[in-house]
Parts: sequence; structure tokens; C-alpha cells
Amino acid sequence: MTADIAKMPMQGRFQHLFAVISGQRFLNKRGYNEVPFFICPFKPEESVEMERLQRQLANRLEQAGVRILEINLYDLSIEILKARDVWDQIIEMEDSVSKMQLQELLQGVLDPEAHLVPAIAAKLASSDFDVLFLSGVGEVFPYIRSHNVLNNLQSTAKEKPTVMFFPGAYTHSLESGASLDLFGRLHDDKYYRAFNIFHCEA
Repeated sequence: MTADIAKMPMQGRFQHLFAVISGQRFLNKRGYNEVPFFICPFKPEESVEMERLQRQLANRLEQAGVRILEINLYDLSIEILKARDVWDQIIEMEDSVSKMQLQELLQGVLDPEAHLVPAIAAKLASSDFDVLFLSGVGEVFPYIRSHNVLNNLQSTAKEKPTVMFFPGAYTHSLESGASLDLFGRLHDDKYYRAFNIFHCEA
């Protein structure tokens, strides 16, 4: 029954997400392991609708007294590049270097362990919030991989639940373990400690 929630119309998914995230069990991390990470998968072609749903969900949760901190990985990446004075340089270089060279440069400047997660940690430390929403996963691929972000966030963001909005599938199988399949076709991101939020009960 629960597995089909991800295929429901947006309104049904909205109701489920609101019921789960506003519930005391979720907010108090009862019944979840020490890393309260949740994946909210959706079809890549639903990105615009999901963005709207995410905004409405954050507003409705705020009205219900649940404080949401929203971090978009794409916006955060631009902030980091500007803070490190490389944004203009990257814009200028874009036409003259290969995609691979650009990707390598961005991967270095936005390395999750060295730069991205510390920037997220700074936002967490300066905000009063109950739940972290992470989005922009598709926009930062391939220079930031979602499983790298989650792996590096484990020690930083374990106090409060984190919901990652993910354009693809989050699958568990006995043979291959769990994987985050971005855009439904990239099957190499092994991450097994998160919960599929559509499988969670309110």
C-alpha cells in the first residue's frame, strides 16, 4: 500500500508528506536509526510540480509550527563559488575548457567534505529549525553526488530530520543493497542509511 504513495497525484503525496513530517514520531526521530535521513523520490519530469509542492509543504508546516530550513544545493554552490572568488573565473572559463576540466574544477571547489558540508553546517548552526529540506540535487549533478553529500552530512545533521528531494528512485534490494538512481538511470550511488519517506507512517 505505502509503496504506491510515490505514484499518487501530487495532492495525495502532499497529504502524506505533511502528515509524516508534522508528526511527533518523525520530529522526535522515534523508531529511526541514529541518522534521520529521508529521501523523497520523484520522477525527473515532475521537477516543476515537486518544487511547487515543496514550497507549499514548507509553508503549511510552518503554519503548523514546524520550522523548516530549506537549502538548495545549486544556490549554495553558487554562494560558495562567489565566496571563494571563483564564480567570475568559472563563467569566463566555461567556453574555453572541456566539460571534464570544468567538472574537475567544480568538484574540487565544491568538495562535500571540505567545502559543501561545512557551508551547510554553518547554515544549520545559525538557524532555528525542526526539519532540513535539501533540494537542487539534479541541478548540481555531476559535480556533486547526492550520496557524497549524505555520507558527509551524517555527523553534521543528525540532530534533526533531513528530507532530500530526489529526482529519481531510491531502491533497496537484497542483491545490490540500496542505491540512489538519479534521473532513474544512474545506478552507482550506493547509500543505504536513509528511509524512503513514502514508506514512513504518519
